[in-house]
Amino acid sequence: MSQKLSVVIPTLNAQQVMPLTLESLMEGVFAGVIGDLVIVDGGSNDATINMAKEVGATFLETKPSRGRQIFAGVFACKYDWVLILHADSRLSQGWAELIPTASDPEQAYYFKLQFDAVGFAAWWVAKWANLRSKIFALPYGDQGILIHKNLLASIGDYPTAPLMEDVILARKLGRRLTALPITITTSAEKYITQGWLRRGVRNLALLFQYLLGTTPEALYKKYYT
Repeated sequence: MSQKLSVVIPTLNAQQVMPLTLESLMEGVFAGVIGDLVIVDGGSNDATINMAKEVGATFLETKPSRGRQIFAGVFACKYDWVLILHADSRLSQGWAELIPTASDPEQAYYFKLQFDAVGFAAWWVAKWANLRSKIFALPYGDQGILIHKNLLASIGDYPTAPLMEDVILARKLGRRLTALPITITTSAEKYITQGWLRRGVRNLALLFQYLLGTTPEALYKKYYT
């Protein structure tokens, strides 16, 4: 990739986690890799909005739905290559030197996952996520995605489903997904709060139900309303 890229971050009350993510992106700004940053908020009532504006990001507001937020963010991007990150996921040092190797616009790229926690549970969940991504071509959104706008348009743009949007995207891309030798560190807060086993089982249950035909809308109502 010889040109600059756009970064899209969907947010919702992200003031505690976003500073580290933004800090990790500075490497790309200094290297001339990042051309613009688009932050799409789903209705935060903390300092997320001020933080976004302070760093000079293009700031948008939508209803809270990660898929819809990302869809809106991609539409607002200035550059053809788009890097989509969760607000609590940060790229490892040296990423800006390695990311230009992602040069095929017919491929989408994701990163190797790790958590900001120590212990067997954190290691195992990350290990499973990376294995799942490699074997089944099924990375989740917290692993990041780097994709060309033309490829995204060819599969119907970013999914706006209320849940499982990252799985829908991965299934559409299939073997056009390629891992990059870059680590992405994501927050373990939800796993720690809910319990590693409980959270892991819940995620698997959601995936299986979706793959067996339950719609994202029905899953959202079942688990979040």
